[in-house]
Amino acid sequence: MGNVTSSVAARLAFFPPEPATYEVAAAEGGAGLRMTGVLPDANVDVHALPTRAGTRVVAAFWRYPTARLTLLYSHGNAADLGQMLGLFMELRSHLRVNIMCYDYSGYGASTGKVRI
Repeated sequence: MGNVTSSVAARLAFFPPEPATYEVAAAEGGAGLRMTGVLPDANVDVHALPTRAGTRVVAAFWRYPTARLTLLYSHGNAADLGQMLGLFMELRSHLRVNIMCYDYSGYGASTGKVRI
């Protein structure tokens, strides 16, 4: 019964954008990854991190040239990294910090299912 309850709760509580608002592709020259909607010179490192479950979680590191601090940003429900691009640019600029952000399993270009 617990598995059924978790499945129903996940469908009612978590709403990843469908379809995802961005994609991850190989960067120019094949070195690393890039996120659609982000210019190549935006100082953003994109990573596809493997999980123990055999899926991948997409994470992005937004670098500010003179930053001394890094903000770990976890977005809210019903959003993915693609919807947050403008916010990340503004936060990085105004707060003068690096930003590490990620998508949950099943959100954006991260694979897997939404789990609770």
